[in-house]
Amino acid sequence: MSGELIQVEVAYALPSEQVVLRVDLPAGATVRDAVTRSGLLARYPDIDLEHQRVGIYARLVSLDDAVSVGDRVEVYRPLQADPKTARRAKASRAAKAQ
Repeated sequence: MSGELIQVEVAYALPSEQVVLRVDLPAGATVRDAVTRSGLLARYPDIDLEHQRVGIYARLVSLDDAVSVGDRVEVYRPLQADPKTARRAKASRAAKAQ
């Protein structure tokens, strides 16, 4: 790694709050480095990086993937409901309403 620093953003969204933090990292840093350096884990202790998915610009990535200048690292919350089950329930409610 050289002494060059790169800037990335780390984003996390809750139903009532969206957080985007800018972080300076050494070239060659990983997604895990970005999330850790951002302070997001201290601010939101419920985040469990070993079980939650992460991405860069909505593309799923590994915690060990390298970040590049200008990347937006996103920490995704766990799903509250299975999307397929939710669609079926919504369709069922709509059919009953007719």
